[in-house]
Amino acid sequence: MKFSAYMQAWLYGEQGYYTKERTIGKEGDFYTAVSTSMFFGGSIAKKLISTIESGFLSPSSFVVEIGAHKGYLLADMIQFIYTLKPELLSTLTFVIVEPFAANQTMQKAYFEEAFGDVITLLHVKSLEELLCKEAFFVANEIFDAFSCELINEDRMLVIENEKVLFDPMDEQTRKKAQEYGITKGELCLGYEPFAEAMNRCCEHFEFVTFDYGDKEARGDFSLRVYASHQVYPFFALTDLVEEKLRETSDFNTFFAQSDITYDVNFSHLFHAFEQSGITVHAYSTQMKALVDFGLIELLELFAKNVSEKQYETELNRIKTLIDPSFMGERFKMACFRKGEVECN
Repeated sequence: MKFSAYMQAWLYGEQGYYTKERTIGKEGDFYTAVSTSMFFGGSIAKKLISTIESGFLSPSSFVVEIGAHKGYLLADMIQFIYTLKPELLSTLTFVIVEPFAANQTMQKAYFEEAFGDVITLLHVKSLEELLCKEAFFVANEIFDAFSCELINEDRMLVIENEKVLFDPMDEQTRKKAQEYGITKGELCLGYEPFAEAMNRCCEHFEFVTFDYGDKEARGDFSLRVYASHQVYPFFALTDLVEEKLRETSDFNTFFAQSDITYDVNFSHLFHAFEQSGITVHAYSTQMKALVDFGLIELLELFAKNVSEKQYETELNRIKTLIDPSFMGERFKMACFRKGEVECN
């Protein structure tokens, strides 16, 4: 079995990790920016408002979250829209792309309890089900959860009888690895179909996404497993490394029970979108992006309306988002646009 098929089953199979309700944060396997502070979603909401005020999108656009989990990011955005520009709540249509029925049910219940009939919330199972004229897409840590192949020179990782080994590469994988100059590391074959689906479903959009990774391939393996805030390099869970470097557990122990992820190769992601005629509008660290979106202005507004203790508590959470030694530099923001007119 190709490793990409194995990873797909691990995360999205019948009993896959993301098919069930998962706790993210202190009680879960890992933290995300969404679980860290509501100001992550607030900053993106301010970015959305700025995009509308600039005229690139209209007030009647769709706001679409992909990979919403419980829906907290979109909910935080809605709360801040209500504070900053409440009239937009009656014109925007909010959408969650969610393939799993159990997660849809959980999200609907949460939004019903939080907002009642104040907003319009729709669900689609995939981008293929969505057709809209204008949209603001948002996603947090989705591309690191796309299944990938593991490449080492002219060989690729496969799973046989619950063991891992490197076999000769097939032609499709070989061509894609050569195209991106990857001789060792992860290779995702899902970016191009995703970009094509986004291009087909919407005529005019802005897409803001955050993930960890770098502009270029790192030339080594980054695949790892997160379980109860412990990080396990994938190969340390196999017999492909010398015994003194191995973990006591085998990778099969974590199958579908823990998260498995890797660093995003943003140059590959950019090329995939550009092939579909979508422009890379901006790329920066998470720290710079959130500040550019208006995080500081939101904090100043917050400070005027809460106690000093509440402000200090939230400020400590925000530091995790922007501190270079935590999420600030490790995570990157990419912004794509379709329908942007270039100036000559």
